[in-house]
Amino acid sequence: MKLKLAIFLCFCQIGSVFSQVKSPGVLTNDYISIQFKSDSKSWSVHKILVKKEGKWIEGLTPSGEYTLLYSETKPSAEPKETFEKITGGKFPEDNYHYQQEQWKESTTEVSLNKAGQVFTFLPVNLLVKKDALEFTKETEVATVKATWKLDPQFPNDIQVTMRLIPKKKGYFSLATPTLASVATNQLAWASVPGYFQGNFIQKNFALAYAYGHGIPNRPVVYRERCATTLSPLISTKNGITLSVIPEPGLARDPWAKDKITQTDWQLGLSHMNRKAELSPTLYYPVLGEQNSELSAGEEISYSFRYSLIAGDWFQAIKHAANDIYKFHETLSLRQSKQALTDRIEKMHHYLTDPKTSLWNIEEFEGKQIGAQSYLGGVVGSNKDAMKNADYGAMWMLANATNDPELKEKVLPPALNFKLVQQETKKGFFDGAIEGQYYLSKSKKFVEEWGEVVEPIALTYYVLLDMGNMLLFEPDNAELKERLRLGADKLLSWQTADGSWAVAYDRKTEQELFKDIQDVRPTFYGMIVAYRLLKDEKYLKAAQKGADWFIKNAVETGAFLGVCGDARYAPDFATGQSAQALLDLYDFTKNKKYQDAAITCAKIYTASIYTHPIANQNVKNVNGNSREDWEISQTGLSFEHGGIFGSATRHGPIQLASHAGLYIRMHQLTGEQLFADMARSAAIGRDAFVDSKTSVASYYWNAMNRGAGPYPHHAWWQIGWITDYLLSEVALRSKGKIEFPRGFVTPKVGPHQTYGFEPGTVYGDKAKLVIMEGFAVADKPAIDIITARSTSKNSIYVTLLNNSAAATEFALKLDESKIGDLKNVSGLKWIDSDELVTTKKITIPPFGLKTLEVKN
Repeated sequence: MKLKLAIFLCFCQIGSVFSQVKSPGVLTNDYISIQFKSDSKSWSVHKILVKKEGKWIEGLTPSGEYTLLYSETKPSAEPKETFEKITGGKFPEDNYHYQQEQWKESTTEVSLNKAGQVFTFLPVNLLVKKDALEFTKETEVATVKATWKLDPQFPNDIQVTMRLIPKKKGYFSLATPTLASVATNQLAWASVPGYFQGNFIQKNFALAYAYGHGIPNRPVVYRERCATTLSPLISTKNGITLSVIPEPGLARDPWAKDKITQTDWQLGLSHMNRKAELSPTLYYPVLGEQNSELSAGEEISYSFRYSLIAGDWFQAIKHAANDIYKFHETLSLRQSKQALTDRIEKMHHYLTDPKTSLWNIEEFEGKQIGAQSYLGGVVGSNKDAMKNADYGAMWMLANATNDPELKEKVLPPALNFKLVQQETKKGFFDGAIEGQYYLSKSKKFVEEWGEVVEPIALTYYVLLDMGNMLLFEPDNAELKERLRLGADKLLSWQTADGSWAVAYDRKTEQELFKDIQDVRPTFYGMIVAYRLLKDEKYLKAAQKGADWFIKNAVETGAFLGVCGDARYAPDFATGQSAQALLDLYDFTKNKKYQDAAITCAKIYTASIYTHPIANQNVKNVNGNSREDWEISQTGLSFEHGGIFGSATRHGPIQLASHAGLYIRMHQLTGEQLFADMARSAAIGRDAFVDSKTSVASYYWNAMNRGAGPYPHHAWWQIGWITDYLLSEVALRSKGKIEFPRGFVTPKVGPHQTYGFEPGTVYGDKAKLVIMEGFAVADKPAIDIITARSTSKNSIYVTLLNNSAAATEFALKLDESKIGDLKNVSGLKWIDSDELVTTKKITIPPFGLKTLEVKN
């Protein structure tokens, strides 16, 4: 690559300040060209060129304007504005108390970018340095200097260092200069990853700001706490993406040293400059926040980079994550202290102990119903709420272990719980669920947050749960009829355009939440009904729903969540939607569903943290010494992000339901980021696992406190871990080992059910089995999947190395654990002539070997 700095000047003397120069300065190489010009008074950006397919193209409106904010006093933390829903009425409503504080802090004058005295200017002076241009401007309150240079390592990037030298005491915030803006009619995509993404301007502020349903039409300043990749960006219709990326270390570290610092605000991010022009912008320091109070002469500086690529937003996010924030490289730090399969075995014991699992048996409508205590927030609960999670994982574990404790004491009352949870009385809600939770003291089912009935809850808690059970019990006639009842109700609620309502009022039967659209995978219920009931009307309804969803969600970047207590802030349902579209493709072979699934999965990468750079620095975490990578947020997704989500306080979650999907997406597309994100979420997360139960905490800030008030989460953990591991098996064996997948689980994401039918192991039919203690590796990087042949007296032991380094280990086989398979007569590597030596086995990074243990 040729790299040069061309400075063309009409007249100059070396070392002089070129304030009168009229010819432009140019930063140019073989990929980008930035041309500056002077009008004798100031310097501006004259032209921006990006090379695409061998040709130089434009597409951005050049600027070069700088913005400095100043306030003599600290800005107020109290909002001055209120906002209304698009349908009228206060937003958010008072009953959403989890969101009140977050909405308040997000609508202050600083957050709305209305605080402070504004100085906008073009620099007056240009000084030529070696391979760099330094621009300077004297303002009333401070001197501002900016040094621009091309990055020799990443030729599409321009590195800029900003210096602020105050002339008086006060609070300062120095924005990144507006390199260029994008006209609204040229906008293809805009995003502050973790907060919103989209391709159109939304005039209703609440809808844009709280939900990301369209781009906010105001230059709001977002916090880094929910910014998953630090790269606000704008893409144009002619294929240029401009992003602004802060240098690592500028944003807050969520656990900087010995205590949580999740809510610190060191860096502001926006999709607009102060004038509300579409232009990705950073603000440092944030006015009134850390480092912003300065005395005269107290200089501060910071660095960032502009990235100009002839490509889309996804390429820009990958560049920021991998090239600048080393996301791919830091995967090599991850080392598990406990195998994932060992965690499944230990959680099996946790879940069969009524004391640890908080399992309850109650009588309701003449049936013994069983569920686990739920001690989180539920309207009307008096610490008596009960809930089950991941019926697919429950039936899978019971069948894979053949454990009578599960089969006889857990599954029957759990099935009864599901049957009585469904409304069967004729009327508007027959076939739907009465509520996610059962209140044992008041003996009724309730919804999480008010007396509402959601069509997606019907998809989740009737069709998905019953569907997953029916995969294991295909002859259960009562379940099948209940499934049909629910499917017909969901079908009747589908509107003419293919969509569904967000919710109905249980008392009035009127539609609620008309200010938001049901951009969720509600159509998945129709896929379940078609697969199990074989009626074409359900497949047609699924396609109609998916077509509407693609147009209104995937193409626009607008999604909705499924957590009622968060007023449906976008969440893991976005990742689940990608799997829903993939499953629909499997039935229709219509490529538009597969393409939409890939796009949806790419969008969901903006729900996964890629910063700060994980390292090996030792930190004090609740009295324990942990290396930084052990507690890193990188690779974890959030429950719900944005300004409304739980991640603002609690950080991301350990429930990595997307891991299996992302391995499948990697297998489908070859995109490495999918595999890296899956593995980073799954591997080496022991700092969040309770050593007594092997159950991981839910929220990041809980560290290793275990399930806490959510004992049912252990089922979800078994579910996603199984899905992840079996997806890795299919990938690494190139499809030679594969087990049929069932339906996704309510409601935490896209992981799917296994174990209801035999799979294939190198051409042989084999049933997934869990035999604790039979095959044990002496290195926790090795996970073990076992399957019993249905045609011969063999057990297949598949060994996965879940490490970025080659792993050498010994394998112990305990014949007493394998029941009717006695007197092991031989061990053979499948697909290899290598002799078996269980005392010394080596598997390459993220590799696999399969052993046949035969009679």
